[in-house]
Amino acid sequence: MSEVKTFPENISELPIDRSDLKKCLVSGLFLEHVEVGGKTRNFYTYLAPGLTYDQNCLIVAPPDDVPVLDFIRQGFWQEFARKKQIFLHFLEPEGTWNLDGSDADYMNQVYIQVQSRSCYVTIQDNVYGAGIGRGATVAQQALMKMTSEWSGLATFGNLEEPAMLNAVSTQQTQDMGQVELTISASKAQLPVWMLWSQDKKIHADVRDYWKRQNDSSDECFSNKAADEIYFPSTIYKKGSVNEEKISQVRITSDFSGELTEELFGTVWQYISAARRHRCYGKKALRNYMKPEAYGAKRYTMEYQGYTRIWYEYVPEGVKAEGRPVPLVVNMHGRGGSAESFMDLSGLNRVAEERNFIAVFPESSIYQQRPGGLTNVLRWNGTYGGESFDDVGFILKVIQEVKSRYAIDEKRIYACGQSSGGAMTSELALKAPQVFTAVSPWSALKHPDSLSALPDKLQPAVPFLFLLGENDWLCVDKENGELEYKVKKNIADFIRNLIKIYELEETPRRYQCGEISYYVYVNRLHTPMLTVGTVENMSHANYPRESWIAYDEFFSKFTRAEDGTLLYMGVPAC
Repeated sequence: MSEVKTFPENISELPIDRSDLKKCLVSGLFLEHVEVGGKTRNFYTYLAPGLTYDQNCLIVAPPDDVPVLDFIRQGFWQEFARKKQIFLHFLEPEGTWNLDGSDADYMNQVYIQVQSRSCYVTIQDNVYGAGIGRGATVAQQALMKMTSEWSGLATFGNLEEPAMLNAVSTQQTQDMGQVELTISASKAQLPVWMLWSQDKKIHADVRDYWKRQNDSSDECFSNKAADEIYFPSTIYKKGSVNEEKISQVRITSDFSGELTEELFGTVWQYISAARRHRCYGKKALRNYMKPEAYGAKRYTMEYQGYTRIWYEYVPEGVKAEGRPVPLVVNMHGRGGSAESFMDLSGLNRVAEERNFIAVFPESSIYQQRPGGLTNVLRWNGTYGGESFDDVGFILKVIQEVKSRYAIDEKRIYACGQSSGGAMTSELALKAPQVFTAVSPWSALKHPDSLSALPDKLQPAVPFLFLLGENDWLCVDKENGELEYKVKKNIADFIRNLIKIYELEETPRRYQCGEISYYVYVNRLHTPMLTVGTVENMSHANYPRESWIAYDEFFSKFTRAEDGTLLYMGVPAC
């Protein structure tokens, strides 16, 4: 029987695993609390042994006719979480489930709470909801109200009339402060699988609701587990770079009421195949595959006494031709990982179509809050009073790639988001002889960095800086500086580049889709610094940024044999 634990008050005292920097520091079944509706509610979290950060996260509204701890301990749940290596969370009803919407709000608040990074790290991209028994109605209400935050829904059991309570309403958009989590809470497509045993009007209503959200066709298919499968309409007016039209509505209409591990595994395989990505406007949904499934390879090296990892994506065409090709280093944000950022950025798909090698290194660690986790992933972190040399680590990764493939050393580029954006700038400042051009996203410099800005940068490295117009890390709409209202540390960095590159102080401006561009040119009219602000976007990035960075920026810059920077084949400065 699993003992219910409480998390240590000072989790920073626990040692990290130097061979796996993002491994959870504790494991087992834990009692947690969340504030909702003016009172404290309990929920339970199971962390499987060996679980690492950023893995899939499942929040379950269990049946209310059995004590929740009995449901957890007597079922297959903990074994399932160990096999699949997922974060597992269980709500606790106050007697019976309240179907007036209050328990749905509780479920959505747990979604927010498990991303607090107090004792473990999850990300908002891969959180899934499930409801069982009367909990099925609670889960339907919760995910209808905050659809764009979740990545999939499964309900097991007959629904009750209040299931459509939030068919029209949505949760209020929340300003989460200076954290990576954003709550946009809009209606959106969502993979759903619903299992019930009765032919009821409410079931038809819920089925039709999700068909509308997913733009499903009326043609009905089936397989051995689902009696009805409705695929999205093939008509899609937008491009699929940022969001893929992938959500099906699946229904099993003869559910016996017995939920086995085999049955849940079948349903889980479907709903967990999608991930919700931060984007401009509402969050976007995309199919997810692990890097190895795409053909990327995971590598490790021992560096400064720690095992460091990275993924390499090498297109088959690059392997076959053997000629020197560009290399792009792409770095994740704080709390993210190499694995998650390959998926989030989509740069591997750009590499496949543009024939370059993409590298996704994983950062070092730091302590995000007093008494809190010491192994939140962030670039240029510290542990035990010692600083990590992440610049040196990435330069060694590049040498490793060069030992296997022919790299065009005149076309090595770097990009990254948030902490990875700041690291991108750091690479340009510390190794300008290596990087031909860089594109930081959502950050230019770590806000807590005390290092002075350079009085020269030789050789010169062009910058493309992309940020959301609502980015809490970069923007101050009331007191911000320059035309795009950035914070002082960002403005100082930009002014310093203008000075050392002798750029025109007044940028040239143009609009393309969701991005307003501000272009600073030198005396040869080379765009050595471009700032792009993305409308209706907070602290985030999205896959099209990878295409923009490569097609509209990196590919235009190279170096001559003597190291001279070239822009579209002619000297740039």
